Amino acid sequence: MKKIISTMGCMFRPKDFLKATEDFRYLLNRGYPRKAALELVGNRYELTFDERHLLHRGVFSSTDSQARGKKIISIKEVQNKDLAIDGHNVIITIEAGISGRPLILGDDGFIRDISGLSGSFKKTETTEKAIQFIFNAIKKMKPRQTLFLFDAPISMSGKLAQEIRNQLKKENLPGDAMALKVPEKILNGFLGVIATSDTAIIDRSKKALDLAGYILKKSGTLKTLLRFKKR
Repeated sequence: MKKIISTMGCMFRPKDFLKATEDFRYLLNRGYPRKAALELVGNRYELTFDERHLLHRGVFSSTDSQARGKKIISIKEVQNKDLAIDGHNVIITIEAGISGRPLILGDDGFIRDISGLSGSFKKTETTEKAIQFIFNAIKKMKPRQTLFLFDAPISMSGKLAQEIRNQLKKENLPGDAMALKVPEKILNGFLGVIATSDTAIIDRSKKALDLAGYILKKSGTLKTLLRFKKR
């Protein structure tokens, strides 16, 4: 009987999953289209939805991983630079760590939430904690200014942006917060540092900061972090 492990609702079989991880990475390194490679590997190993989602969020070609790795900037390097924060992306990832939901450390060095809750995001007490963690980090980083960008289609984004604006003003921190229909239009052309784990945004950025990953490491809330072994 195959051994099955549950990680906060994500079911996977270690032996088969590790083999699938290696095969998926192998295909990506040889130029196979990502979607086709995932389907091929998923079908071969009869992977569940959760297992396929894990691969999608955490496994990348060596070329992509190295390119993103070169863009990673440390907290110390943010001082006096413009900082844009991919609002929902960062907050939801921090919330996942605080709440004990599964996180994945990707091949590219970024920590990601794998619960897929962005579409159903609702502000809670955990959200307040996540935001305070972010503000504490901003005070430590001392960027020239901070721009929070939220996805307007997600419920209550405008209200959340207003609350962030108020807190920036209250704490005398230069910056702004906006809820936009397509925040990527600004993020993709942003010339400063971008805090996100979104691969598409990272690939178009000059410098990327894994702000959520930094905060979760500092707060000791990475107990549900999954790591892939690379041979």
